[in-house]
Amino acid sequence: MANKACKFRIYPTQEQKTQFAKTFGCVRFIYNKMLEDKIAYYQQTKKKLNNTPAQYKEAFPFLKDVDSMALCNAQMNLQNAYNNFFTRPDNGFPKFQSRRNSRKSYTTNCINGNITLENGFLKIPKLKGLVKVKQHRQIPDDWKLKSVTVSQSASGKYYASILFEYENQVPEQELHDFLGLDFSMHELYRDSNGNEPSCPRYYRQSEQKLKKEQRKLSHMQKDSKNREKQRVKVAILHEKVANQRRDFLHKLSRKLANAWDCICIENLNMQAMAQALHFGKSVCDNGWGMFTEFLRYKLEEVGKKLVKIDRFFASSQICSCCGYKNPDTKDLSVRAWDCPECGTHHDRDVNAAVNIRNEGMRLVSA
Repeated sequence: MANKACKFRIYPTQEQKTQFAKTFGCVRFIYNKMLEDKIAYYQQTKKKLNNTPAQYKEAFPFLKDVDSMALCNAQMNLQNAYNNFFTRPDNGFPKFQSRRNSRKSYTTNCINGNITLENGFLKIPKLKGLVKVKQHRQIPDDWKLKSVTVSQSASGKYYASILFEYENQVPEQELHDFLGLDFSMHELYRDSNGNEPSCPRYYRQSEQKLKKEQRKLSHMQKDSKNREKQRVKVAILHEKVANQRRDFLHKLSRKLANAWDCICIENLNMQAMAQALHFGKSVCDNGWGMFTEFLRYKLEEVGKKLVKIDRFFASSQICSCCGYKNPDTKDLSVRAWDCPECGTHHDRDVNAAVNIRNEGMRLVSA
């Protein structure tokens, strides 16, 4: 069995929006209250407190007005974060959720058919009436609905991420066609055939407009209505850039997944690259991590494979023809070089992509 989530935009009525706001607030409240009690109990006894949302409903009756499964999922999220701190302290201690800065969302589970998706309408517990859904894809009849996560974006739009369970019987294909991809800061990647996509770099295109609108926002009086209007305007711009990037990466990854049996890439630490090399904007604008994740699940859905090469593999220094390792190519400013052994002229990125493809083929055969 496998799980897959489909995210749809929803259009709630004003009454339904009010109920969503109540649930967002109660989920945040119960998370913070339970965390506060856990901290106080641990400071007194040096033991973990196993508290539940049901213990707080008498003292705080408004918790009874929202979906109980939403509160239970908040408890599970807190418990996981709390336990992870003791097993892996480097992850950090759980933080209190802010009313202004925290993500507005909650998750509820399907029990005895209390959640349904039919004819473009979604039924959610504790919600009066059905919610209109922009259902842009059909759900197979044999998929079983498991849970729904309702969220509100910074621009005020509402979304429902619906999790389904289905039987996954995709046979693995024989891998014949291999392609190597080398990360490129400007064009997203160069492949082993010398091709590169025309990456639009949407953030750079909108940077001046964002700069202008964000400057207006910073000059406005805090907590004023005009500031809130300007905040929404800035959020809409950021959301548009994110949607453009996601759409481009989805279409590009689908094109590659349809054309190749196995794609080989380097297992790069993009966060460290953005911080250490001062390429933060360019790295985030490319969305390499998002692209590789799209590529992975699209390949796996049809029985194909994504192979990740070790990040310390010297793909740029090795001659793809004779195997000679040239230490003079470590510097990123060297974009092309000639092999001293066989005399082959190499483009740095294309040579690296060929080496990544060859290493991926070796790992698959091994």
